[in-house]
Amino acid sequence: MDAVDSSDVLAFEAKRQAALDALRITDSLPEPAYEAVVKLAGILCGTPISLISLITRDRQWFKARVGLEAEETPRSMAFCNHAIASPGETMEVRDASIDPRFRDNPLVTGDPNIRFYAGHPLVDSQGHALGTVCVIDQVPRSLDDTQRAGLAALADVVS
Repeated sequence: MDAVDSSDVLAFEAKRQAALDALRITDSLPEPAYEAVVKLAGILCGTPISLISLITRDRQWFKARVGLEAEETPRSMAFCNHAIASPGETMEVRDASIDPRFRDNPLVTGDPNIRFYAGHPLVDSQGHALGTVCVIDQVPRSLDDTQRAGLAALADVVS
């Protein structure tokens, strides 16, 4: 990547982070509406873990979660960090243990032993992907078209 591309990426990331900061949602208390979204995501997709995650400068923080004790992870380990790179598209990892992007990730090689991940970006009105609604399983799998569309619809509700 040349210097111009690199500065464009840094500028976009600064704008994305400013948009997230302006919402003042990171580290906020749980809210029933967000809890309902993650419950619905898990039910719809048949997964034991479902999250609303927000990607800050250095971490992934969970606004709502089902099936996971952690409140955050380092951004460097976050699957959702990859998902926000493509706003409007659901990122699906069918088997993280063989995916070169994730196979050495501590979240795959240890607890919670992620094998499957699907996340749809939460995009604000300016086009900044701030986080995701995502579902996780400990077994390799995939979503069907209805589940994928449902996950995207839930992300639209949160956005």
